[in-house]
Amino acid sequence: MKTELKAKFIQHILAKKKGDEGFTLIELLVVIIIIGILSAIALPSFLNQANKAKQSEAKTYIGTMNRAQQAFYLEQNRFASQADFGSLGLGIATQTTNYVYSIAGGGGTATIVTNQAATAGGATVPLRSYIGGVGVVTQSGTSEATTIALLCEANAARVNGGADVSAMTGVSSCPTNFSSLSK
Repeated sequence: MKTELKAKFIQHILAKKKGDEGFTLIELLVVIIIIGILSAIALPSFLNQANKAKQSEAKTYIGTMNRAQQAFYLEQNRFASQADFGSLGLGIATQTTNYVYSIAGGGGTATIVTNQAATAGGATVPLRSYIGGVGVVTQSGTSEATTIALLCEANAARVNGGADVSAMTGVSSCPTNFSSLSK
């Protein structure tokens, strides 16, 4: 008798489970709402990371241009101008999808040159502008001339009223509305 009771109990449990399959409409709606809330939180963060990756291109290129200007000055005893862009040997395009790269100043007897990364879409792009400056300075302790470089980032993206690129007047500090990234 005990085995019959056990068998009927197991059949009753199995029959009950078959009737409880599936999800209710309320359960599905709750899951969909939770997924929607999570995606609404994550999407702005994801888009911000995409812009940071695009801006990383400009930081890298301007830093490379600064180092190339220092090497060019060491070899040629002058800074490269926009006409000498190819002579820097960078192997980068003057315009990419996100930025337009240019050189302000340089050439002749200039003691400062400005490497610029302006947003390719103008003021409608959610990217920041970048400026790099390289200048000749005299060391106070040794009275020797050397070059120093400075990398500056706009305080805000162009679409948010951020500054456009301009020529630098010195390499000791960044222009107005720009912050130094140099260490």
